[in-house]
This record gives sequence, structure tokens and C-alpha cells, in this order.
Amino acid sequence: MTGMNGKAVDVGDFLAAHPDIDMFEVVLPDIAGGLRGKWITRDKLPTLFAGGLKLPVSALAFDSWGRDVDAWVFDSGDGDGYAQPELRTLAPVPWAPGTGQVVISLLEPDRRPCPIDPRTLLSRLMERFAEHGLTPVVATEMEFFLLGPSSDDLGRPAHTQADRVGGALGSGETYGIEAMASQRNFMRAVHEACAAQHLPVDTLIKESAPSQYEINLYHRADALAAADEGMLLQRAIRGVAVANEMRAAFMAKPFGDLAGNGMHLHCSLLDADGRNVFAHKGSPMLRQAVAGCLDTLDQCMLLFAPHLNSYRRFRSGTHAPLAPSWGFENRTVALRVPLDKPSATRIEHRVPGADAQPHLAIAAFLAGILHGIEGQLEPPEPLTGNAYDQLPPTLPRYLPDALALFADSTFIAASFGGDFQRVYTLLKQQELDEYDRHVTPLEYDASL
Repeated sequence: MTGMNGKAVDVGDFLAAHPDIDMFEVVLPDIAGGLRGKWITRDKLPTLFAGGLKLPVSALAFDSWGRDVDAWVFDSGDGDGYAQPELRTLAPVPWAPGTGQVVISLLEPDRRPCPIDPRTLLSRLMERFAEHGLTPVVATEMEFFLLGPSSDDLGRPAHTQADRVGGALGSGETYGIEAMASQRNFMRAVHEACAAQHLPVDTLIKESAPSQYEINLYHRADALAAADEGMLLQRAIRGVAVANEMRAAFMAKPFGDLAGNGMHLHCSLLDADGRNVFAHKGSPMLRQAVAGCLDTLDQCMLLFAPHLNSYRRFRSGTHAPLAPSWGFENRTVALRVPLDKPSATRIEHRVPGADAQPHLAIAAFLAGILHGIEGQLEPPEPLTGNAYDQLPPTLPRYLPDALALFADSTFIAASFGGDFQRVYTLLKQQELDEYDRHVTPLEYDASL
């Protein structure tokens, strides 16, 4: 078995190489974007890899606050499933000395793959590509805010980037080298943590909003590995931030008047000979892939923008797309095709927020590509210029609209299975019901 750095991994060798690690975090990505699992002692690691660790299947479907989905959990019987560890994710946790980690999927009580496990769903889509002789090459770009440890009386976090008079900051110093240098210790600690966990970091960037940054990962010819690495990158950033008495926020729109956090996804396709089938602007398969993503974008919106706050990103002039659209070297569209060397030609999906579950967002992207290729769909002509001025905003703008489209979608049922569609719908409806029970301070100010 190979690790995330491509080198061979063996449990015994890992333990011998890390005698200081006495505790392991067994990490289960759930469908709401949370990380569940157990801590186990060093002596239990072989038991995990022998298939002897169990967790409730319902751990895959807690809501954003870690609560059971009441409308499903008891009907399912709430039985235990079996942990299936991913050996290549076995790694130390640099921000927590003496700790290691390993990512797992969850199997059903009869050891069949669980139909709602996000890693399983993505793996099944990869198998469909393999049937066509194709391999997706995927990468993530992760935006986040680096914030202070405390919040004000309304729960609003404090910035870590300040202007000369300590005000609310008029600019974020986009691509600013000096702004990056102000967080040199944090950025170096993140880079070192990623190196220790074999996460293939490409670039670190100062983004457009105050206290906002972006870290990109290299492209991977293994979509599941790319999704794991995106999730583990978020975990590393959060862990290093806490160790440095800060907070990292992947919330889509922490500040209403500032840029939001996106998780742009990149994908190219290799044929059986390792050639990029998107290699030129007129590639039929590139056009089909774009067409499939555009055709399914509204039905997948709940996976790209899964929270009530997610929809605050989608405002004109914010680089967040408002309509199904595509173009070459155009950052105002939903699907951008960068003009690069032929071997690097790819689709950049600009809709997902950093609050999306990486495995599910990548799965939705790949499912759209498959939909276009298998149906030999044809897209509209690519847009040039400002897409906001050329197309009306037709993507779902609110969580209830996206939820309804997802729940009724035959494409979602075919691509992800009816079990996942039902459970995810129930989970998001439960979260929406919770939001509906709360009245905001702004409403009191407007009415009392």
C-alpha cells in the first residue's frame, strides 16, 4: 500500500517509525461535512486494520450540530457498521504531539459498502469513469478566513488582519506578499503539518478579503485521494490555527460585506494511454463534460452550497456565479476553462463553497461530467466578457429551493442512489427546520 506521498506504507513500520504516538484519531467524514470517529490507543491500531472496529452507521448522517436525523435513524435500526481504514492516510498529527490519524469509510453490518458513505459514493463514480477507460484528475483550491479566538456579543469573530488605524479594513491586500508575511509563522506551521501528512500543497495565497487566505493542492489522478486531501487540508489548517490561538473559518460567508470562501474544483480526464481528452479548445469530450455539468448544476446545488449561509456568497460582482455558464479564461462564469498547455487543460468549477463536503462536491462535479459524456450533450457557446450582465441569475439562491430540486431529482437518484438522496434530504430539512425556529437580531431591530 502506498501513502499520500506515493511511498509504501506498513502499519508495523509506521509504529516503529513513530514510537512517540500513543493515540490515534480514527476519522470518519460524514455527509454534513463533519468529522466523526473514535480515538484509539496505539495497541488497538492493528485491530482497526484487521476490520475489528465498529461505529454506528448513523454516524455518517449527523446534522451540522452533531445530532441524529430523527426521521431516519430509528427506522434504520441504528446498527453498527465496520470501519474500513485507508492505509495511505495513516500519518502523525503535528499540531497534537503524540497523536496520529487515519481516515476510514464505514461498511454496513454485513460488511457491504454503505450506500450513504461519501467516500463510497465517490469511489463508485470513479468506477464508472474506469468503465469508459477514463481517469479524472482532480484538485481543490481552499479559501478560508484566519480569525481571532474570541467573538463579540453577536457572535461575530475578530479579524487577524488590521489596517493602520485598527478599523474594519478597506481592502484585503489580494496577493499581498507583506500581508502573507504577517502570518509567516502560521503559514510555515501549516506547510510543515501538510508535509508531515504528505498533503501535496501547491501554493499559499493572500485572498481578496481581510484575514482571508487560499491554499491549493496539486492535481491528483485519484479523485478519492484528492477529496481526502482536501478534507485533511481543512483539518490541518484548523488544527494549526487553534495551536496558534486563532480560528480558521471555512464558512461560505462569515462577513456579509466581504468576499466569501469558495472551494474551486479542477478536473481533467485522462484516457487509457494517459492523454488528456480535454487537450484542446474544440475537444468534443470537453464540450460534453461542460454541458453535463451545466445541465445538472441546479440539482447539485445542495451539495455545492449545503448550508443556509452558503447562499450569501452568490451576489453579483463577487466572483461567485449566479447562472449556469461557461467560458475560457473567464472568472465570471460557473465553469471556467483556463487557457493552459494542452496537457493541463481542465474545467474549473467555481460554484462550490469551502463549506461543502469535499467528497460530495467532487462527486457531484464528476457525476455532471459523466452525465454529459454518456448523453453526448452539447453546451451553449462559451461566454466572453461579464457573465453577470449577459445572463439572469437562475441558480437557486436559497436553501429551500436547492433542497426541493435535490429531493425531486432523478439525476441525483441515479448518480448517488435513492438511499443517499432520502437521508441527505431529511438531514437538510432538519437543519432548515432548526434555522426556522430562530429569530435574528436584525428582525428585532426592524420590528420592535
